[in-house]
Amino acid sequence: MGNNVKEIIRVENVSIGLSGRNILEDVSFSVNKGITLVILGPSGAGKSSILRVLLGLWNPDEGKIFVDGNDITQLKERELLPLRKRMGVVFQGNALFDSLTVEENISYFLEERNSTSEKQIKERVKECLSFVNLENTEDLFPSELSGGMKKRVAIARALAFKPNIILYDEPTTGIDPINSRAVIELMKKIQLDGATSIVVTHDVHSALQVGDYFAVIDEGKIIQKGTISEILKSDNEFIKEFFAGMNNFLSPTINVFV
Repeated sequence: MGNNVKEIIRVENVSIGLSGRNILEDVSFSVNKGITLVILGPSGAGKSSILRVLLGLWNPDEGKIFVDGNDITQLKERELLPLRKRMGVVFQGNALFDSLTVEENISYFLEERNSTSEKQIKERVKECLSFVNLENTEDLFPSELSGGMKKRVAIARALAFKPNIILYDEPTTGIDPINSRAVIELMKKIQLDGATSIVVTHDVHSALQVGDYFAVIDEGKIIQKGTISEILKSDNEFIKEFFAGMNNFLSPTINVFV
């Protein structure tokens, strides 16, 4: 059975500095197909920087990043585009266009595909909105949506290309507990569809509900990675403080990290 496990993402010894300070330092992890990795840490720890290097928006000073076996640090911008289109991204601030309707926001990048007809685009938008339980909202503008609805539209847009990798940047930040639960349920639903996901967050409670495996980052360094039960056994003082009160959480036992 182990031979059927496919590695989708591998980050090897990645370091990057900006303005004289280390943003990421010797960061390494791998994620297998269908697995959700949660990268946990405080604000400014380097979590979102990992997403930027995975998308090829930042090139590391050292190290390599493999997506489906392709070292993206060696690719030119035009070669990165097909890989990026296989990644759905849910941004922290949702990044919806205020002047466009829900339908136009979701179809914005789909319309770049010349082979996709207007009818197919409309059908895909409806399909994505149904998935996130926002049927019949196509003609609304972002200003008419609640924070939780905006987040679900952002998830629908991320799914429009049928990506096999989903990247989430602080998915539950800034929304109330009810909408937060709805977003978590959506993330679980996407997991069941077989997507490989990376979630960066400082929200321990939501992280424990969606994560298969975890990496804890502080000051640009990954200080612990593994299952939640493995992490909770750590003697590291930062880990103890960050996960205070979480010791009763039960977790998977199979480790995807190398």
